Amino acid sequence: MAGWVTRQLNPKTRSTPSSARSLAAQYFLLFAIFFAGLMLLHAPLLRLPYFWDEAGYYVPSARDLYLSRALIPQTTLANIHPPFVMCWLALAWHVAGYSTLVTRTAMLIFAAFSLLGLFRLVRAVSNVQVAWATTLLTAIYPVFFTQCSLAQVDLAAAGLTFWALLAYVEDHPWKQVMWFSLAVLAKETAIVAPMALFAWELVAGVLGARWPELAPPQSRRSRAFHSLLPVVPVAIWFGFHYAKTGFLFGNPEFFRYNLASTLNPLRIPLAFMLRLWQVAGYFGLYLLTVAGVLAMRRPPQVDNGVARPRIAIWQQAALGAVLLAYLLFMSAVGGAVLARYLLPVLPLVILAWVATLWRRVRYWELIVGAVAVAFVAGLFINPPYGFSLEDNLAYRDYIVLHAEADRFLTMRYPDARVLTAWPASDELTRPWLAYVARPFQVTRIEDFTSPQIALASFAQGQFNVAFVFSTKYRPAHPLLEGWAAWQRLKERFFGYHRDLLPEEIARRLGGKIVYHKEQNGQWVAVIAFDEDKDQNAELRRP
Repeated sequence: MAGWVTRQLNPKTRSTPSSARSLAAQYFLLFAIFFAGLMLLHAPLLRLPYFWDEAGYYVPSARDLYLSRALIPQTTLANIHPPFVMCWLALAWHVAGYSTLVTRTAMLIFAAFSLLGLFRLVRAVSNVQVAWATTLLTAIYPVFFTQCSLAQVDLAAAGLTFWALLAYVEDHPWKQVMWFSLAVLAKETAIVAPMALFAWELVAGVLGARWPELAPPQSRRSRAFHSLLPVVPVAIWFGFHYAKTGFLFGNPEFFRYNLASTLNPLRIPLAFMLRLWQVAGYFGLYLLTVAGVLAMRRPPQVDNGVARPRIAIWQQAALGAVLLAYLLFMSAVGGAVLARYLLPVLPLVILAWVATLWRRVRYWELIVGAVAVAFVAGLFINPPYGFSLEDNLAYRDYIVLHAEADRFLTMRYPDARVLTAWPASDELTRPWLAYVARPFQVTRIEDFTSPQIALASFAQGQFNVAFVFSTKYRPAHPLLEGWAAWQRLKERFFGYHRDLLPEEIARRLGGKIVYHKEQNGQWVAVIAFDEDKDQNAELRRP
């Protein structure tokens, strides 16, 4: 099937030009292939309850839209993220009913559409072989794979950006405006890509006199202003949000965490180094990077007396400008340095190295195959360094651990007053997140560090059970563990902390562990307290 599609989409193998209807049918078939493959690979994950930011913001926001048609969420703190993806989820629930299965299927539809856009973009700048290899590597790359079925906005913004870049390369300016406008309505940071293209075209206009290969074709130079137009829809959304909430950049805590606290002259270069690692080495990418760098030392392969062509220099420069802009921007904003924020440009890095391997290495498919094996392994094997649980299937371990502990809590302590931290506080108070059948009364702390447990000890009359869990993944033998300066920098700038273990939490609060389970470096526990002891402690308070 893949070979047939390749022959149909390769201009060199088509004997006659395809009609628009025929070409649309071929692309729909390719979309169906991507969607079927994603559904098959994600089948064990489709009914999982919601995870972390899904539960904390995106699903509550979409649910508010679904129930009350409110673009500004009512059941969670509003932030500045535009509502495009939430509208998509609300529409899916209206059509098929509210469930995690419908949610994840709706996101997989978007993921398949994103892969189709990426395939077409790569084919437009390179060839069908590179397009297949780049698309397949992207689809199984752990960060992209896990985001495919999670109800978050980054993958949707990335997919729409791929389509916009395709329109830019093919010189369809109004399609470019449309796709970039939808991208910024999926996530406001998608404005980085059109702004980068606009800035690069200004620079290329100056450099083009000396290095003509850097400049886009003449037909594009008068259309640079199209890259500015996606500012309009995101500005309208910001204005609407301000009119409704009184806040221009989300609620004050969102603004502090994602912008005010990140513009530090020391933090920005540190974050930039982390961003470079995320596009060059994270989860097996280092294999592709090393192979690509070594391949650069080799001459191009020759087919029928002709050297294999490179991606046009102006296209490399334009896509490189988008990559650089994302690296710089995402180093300056965003309290959490999450890899998913770079989804719009990660496939561009994969494209660059795959195209290099295709051009310069005879058996390039073997290298791509080896990288694919490393990517698949990264889905199941946690690396020896800290990472976000949503970047591989560790997020499934988290959900399973919490769902089982929640069932224990429901059966053993159905009327408990529970001490816990976010996001478990939402899991226990919102049954529609699919963890519990009815809500618990919850006392919330920030995490399970020593200072927070000390604060909890002064509120023991407010709870009789503690639901504790690992809020950060910590490898058994982490890299750079002995580098005290790096540990301090992580704590200062990147929210790193160490949770106390369940035994220590139970000792400090005077409770008994009644449930404890560990899985692949994560743990969860339920600690029960003597009700009489809690009441006596409350009576002794002045």
